[in-house]
Amino acid sequence: MAEQLKGKAVADFMKTELIKRVEALKTGGITPKLGIIRVGARPDDLFYEKGIRKTCSSLGLDFQVFPYPEDISQVALERAVREVGNNNDINGLLMFAPLPKNLDEQKIRSLIPLEKDVDCMNLGSAGKVFADDVTGFPPCTPTACLDLLKFYDIPLQGKKVIVLGRSLIVGKPVAMLLLREHATVTICHSRTVELAAVCAEADILVAAVGRARMVDAAYVKSGQTIIDVGINEDPDHPGTYCGDVDFASVDPIVAKITPVPGGVGSVTTVVLCKQTVIACEMQNGLRQS
Repeated sequence: MAEQLKGKAVADFMKTELIKRVEALKTGGITPKLGIIRVGARPDDLFYEKGIRKTCSSLGLDFQVFPYPEDISQVALERAVREVGNNNDINGLLMFAPLPKNLDEQKIRSLIPLEKDVDCMNLGSAGKVFADDVTGFPPCTPTACLDLLKFYDIPLQGKKVIVLGRSLIVGKPVAMLLLREHATVTICHSRTVELAAVCAEADILVAAVGRARMVDAAYVKSGQTIIDVGINEDPDHPGTYCGDVDFASVDPIVAKITPVPGGVGSVTTVVLCKQTVIACEMQNGLRQS
């Protein structure tokens, strides 16, 4: 059986440090504040919002939701995003996506100020990540992957890492973050020739393809570390969730694996809060980057 790399231990460790940083800011009369723009009331957005609110409260961060109706116009939402972005009380800004199809999401994302863009919504923030500019905030989920690997002392330098998935949300940015750690990174996708065999060559496999239980025993080898980023509705058990990895089939083979739920997702919300704290420190001249 593989060692499970559980996210709770990572999140608890990060929270201990963050509470001290927030307390230090409050001593100086500053309270970090996260703002969330939500259009409509999708159940997954509300669920994530509830988790963020709980984490912010546990760390001492302020938190404000800016809700808008699902039928809001492009002009009205652009105006709202500008107003929230210009609010000096807001240090970090997150917008739930995807937006309703009648809205130009890319245009809306471009209005989020880079210095407050704590989940890399703006393409300008993505450009900073790809240019290795550490003043840009990477997306929270890829950052959580790296935090988890570092917490469990998984060697990265010189290691062969396969990233399965090429989205701008996870696959591409996690590859960039792994390159910063001097890993040798290959990005694979559905059109990769002999995909399973390629994945089985990795020291570390990051599964971020968005397909329930796609990665089975054919994709892995003995000694591997598996980071399962997927969060999919379980086709066999409606109302529950599973990862991109078929846990039961790979568990007897690999050395280490993140569970779903209870793995990367457990760290992501704390990363969001951490990047809000960093943004607050930067905006108040308390750190360079």
